[in-house]
Amino acid sequence: MPEQQAIAPGVLHEVPADIEAALTSDAKILATWNALTPIQRNEWICWITIVKRPKTRAEHIERLVSDLRDGERQPCCWPGCPHRRPSAQKWFEGRRARSR
Repeated sequence: MPEQQAIAPGVLHEVPADIEAALTSDAKILATWNALTPIQRNEWICWITIVKRPKTRAEHIERLVSDLRDGERQPCCWPGCPHRRPSAQKWFEGRRARSR
């Protein structure tokens, strides 16, 4: 059985189990993920975990895998992680920014 490759974290966010499961389901996707910069990984993690509804979170995970397969390096149309970029916090006013 081949040894599983480690999953690189983001700058502020660790990789949650549901994202880990999606990344480890395809060796090419995992390699692409690990080739991203820590900040790019952080943006993906935050973009996925900040949503409220489980259905939306699942859709974001599906898009992560699809976008990585297509060569995208960060989520499109995302103002940035409000945990990392104070200037992005204005887009999340009234919402509790979650890191998990």
